[in-house]
Amino acid sequence: MSRIGKNPVRIEDGVQVSVTPENEITVKGAKASQMVKVRPEIEVKVEDGMVTLTRKDDSKSTRSLHGLYRSLVQNAVTGVSKGFQKSLILNGVGYRAAVKGKNLEMNLGYSHPIVYPIPEGCTIEVEKNTTVHVKSASKEQVGQVAAKIRGYREPEPYLGKGIRYSDEVIRRKAGKAAGK
Repeated sequence: MSRIGKNPVRIEDGVQVSVTPENEITVKGAKASQMVKVRPEIEVKVEDGMVTLTRKDDSKSTRSLHGLYRSLVQNAVTGVSKGFQKSLILNGVGYRAAVKGKNLEMNLGYSHPIVYPIPEGCTIEVEKNTTVHVKSASKEQVGQVAAKIRGYREPEPYLGKGIRYSDEVIRRKAGKAAGK
């Protein structure tokens, strides 16, 4: 039995979970609603404020899907109730960001500003011109948007300039050694 898959998902207050006959789980909460499509090898039951997932057979592929879908359902429940957030820090002289309308505009040392359109269902906030907060009900969307923004100027190992996650540690290299 999967260690992750056998644990039931606790439904928090204010969250509604429903399952269709096609094995689609719809999770609705205060922040948003999400849908998780589950393959037919996994059975989903909602009872007593818990979502339990069981597998129909013990094949290797079904065992691997068991924990995956349990995690996806847990992320959907957490997302619609609390939401997810990642923070990015812009480090460098003249590096700054600002939200203008439905776009995130960043100056990252290039000859032109970089304009990133904010996707639907996601909010981006800028604090002190150098800290960008990406928020959404979908954990997948938060990670994808944050990775895309970070990809515009990844941190370099000598001066640490670039965009990094707030909890990321950049391994710094030694610079040139002075001549004799």
